[in-house]
Amino acid sequence: MKVLVVGSGMMGRGAVYDLAKNPKVDQIHIADVDLQRAESLAKETGPKAVAEKLDGRDKTQLAKSFSRVNSVISCASYSINTLCTEVAIETGVHMCDLGGNLTVVEKQLEMHSKAKAAGVTVIPDCGLAPGMVSVLVRDGVDYLTRTERVKIRVGGLQQKPQPPLNYSLLFSVEGLINEYVEPCRVLRSGKIAYEDPLVGFEQVQFPEPFGMLEAFNTSGGSSTLPLTYQGKVKDLDYKTLRYPGHGHKMWCLYRLGFMDSTEQDFDGKKIAPRKVLERLLEKNLPKSEKDVTLLRVTVEGWKGTESRKVEYELIDYFDDETGLTSMMRTTAFPAALIAVWIADGTIKDRGVLPPEKAIPPSLFIEQMRARGIDIKRKVF
Repeated sequence: MKVLVVGSGMMGRGAVYDLAKNPKVDQIHIADVDLQRAESLAKETGPKAVAEKLDGRDKTQLAKSFSRVNSVISCASYSINTLCTEVAIETGVHMCDLGGNLTVVEKQLEMHSKAKAAGVTVIPDCGLAPGMVSVLVRDGVDYLTRTERVKIRVGGLQQKPQPPLNYSLLFSVEGLINEYVEPCRVLRSGKIAYEDPLVGFEQVQFPEPFGMLEAFNTSGGSSTLPLTYQGKVKDLDYKTLRYPGHGHKMWCLYRLGFMDSTEQDFDGKKIAPRKVLERLLEKNLPKSEKDVTLLRVTVEGWKGTESRKVEYELIDYFDDETGLTSMMRTTAFPAALIAVWIADGTIKDRGVLPPEKAIPPSLFIEQMRARGIDIKRKVF
């Protein structure tokens, strides 16, 4: 089996690492607009890996690269995922990506019929959230007879928080700001609703040394879940976990206009405030160093006539042995696994499908545990 990984940044590296350890994968094509970076990762990976230069915005280049492989993972910016989906359908190659933008995913879903007719499977949102959490929600909903409430709480954090924001960049700054500015899709009383980001604060207790954390609305994490479970689940929402104080600081920046994407005139020069903020965050936030991923998904409802709650919890740390951050592992490993599954027939359904519809939950959880991502499941 040959798999193409588009993008050789942090998430691309995590995906390549997992693919290299999978005996079903014979060759990994690592593609990046920066050939030197792709070659460096290929050299680090070993004999299974080959590097190639690829501009993910160029349809002709994408088609050439896709035609060489059985399956593709897009670990680049979500902005190329619509084009990648088109190319996957046209070349008859299966694909998954890390998602990150509701509008992009909706455009991908519109191509479902074309993908199905072409015998192609495309699964957006195969990272951590959305992705892993989507599969866990399905597992809980499938277990219950009737679901009342779903709460998804996820955060990638430094193990030792540092000022000024008690946060470091664990994935792209573009993706981070997106979460803080776009509407948050939820279910309220069984119907889809949209809530503002950076509000809805609550406290969430985790075991020491983390203690009491804050959680607040951010976009993207629930992705297609409200669409899938509209009318079937009463309430569903997603909130990001951070160390106390972070959310209110970001809310201030948001309200002051620093996350505005509209170009403004500053002494004769036009620039979007968001671009300035992104650049400053990349420059001034502390290095990520050792991180931790905290996850808690709670699914409440009824099993027959009895009230039941299914809770999934994950505390995953930076891997000292491999040097992979927890965010790389929990985001890229699911995508690498799914890329193999859609090529080897484990996932048989065709079309553009959200993860909660396509991915078998029990097998997914088992495979994550086999990779050291220990998802704990409790029923109360």
